[in-house]
Amino acid sequence: MVRGVLWVLAAILLGGIVHLSTVLAMPEAAKQDAYSRLAQLTPVNAMAPLAATKAGAEIMPFMDPAFAAAVCRYDLSNGPLKLIAPVSQAYTSVTFYTRRSVAFYAINDRAAGRRTIELDLMTAAQHAQVPEDEEVTAADRLIIESPTTMGLIVLRALAPEPGLMPQAQAALAASSCKVQTEPTPAKR
Repeated sequence: MVRGVLWVLAAILLGGIVHLSTVLAMPEAAKQDAYSRLAQLTPVNAMAPLAATKAGAEIMPFMDPAFAAAVCRYDLSNGPLKLIAPVSQAYTSVTFYTRRSVAFYAINDRAAGRRTIELDLMTAAQHAQVPEDEEVTAADRLIIESPTTMGLIVLRALAPEPGLMPQAQAALAASSCKVQTEPTPAKR
């Protein structure tokens, strides 16, 4: 009897280890993650609008049809990136993801407090090279440090009614994501 219970416990323990290992390995083993799917549709370091969401044909999982979406696949190996996104009438959000789909920063229009979300994305090494300037405050300039050189920036604009979708799409079409060519102002 005791021997049978030990075998059952050993089997449950082994099953738990196999299950946990499989769950943790899946993101690395997945061939069609969001970055890979978007690589076929979007250029690097440029904003690209995503097509309207249709049931069963989403480009990325869990896309809400009430939101217009645009994506910037970034590569920081050529320098820091400047993101400028005008806010829509209802709600706008910007989310930053690493190459492996790990979200590392998000901001929305209410947190930005302005009519335009404007920020600089760079690696920690690039941020360390930015000169200090006491006249520029953190409120003047938002610098986001990316943990990786490649990743995704996803912009979403809410269309509270279907008739307002063109306005949300226009707000995203006016956004830009490009490598900075001018010298970087002082860090915060």
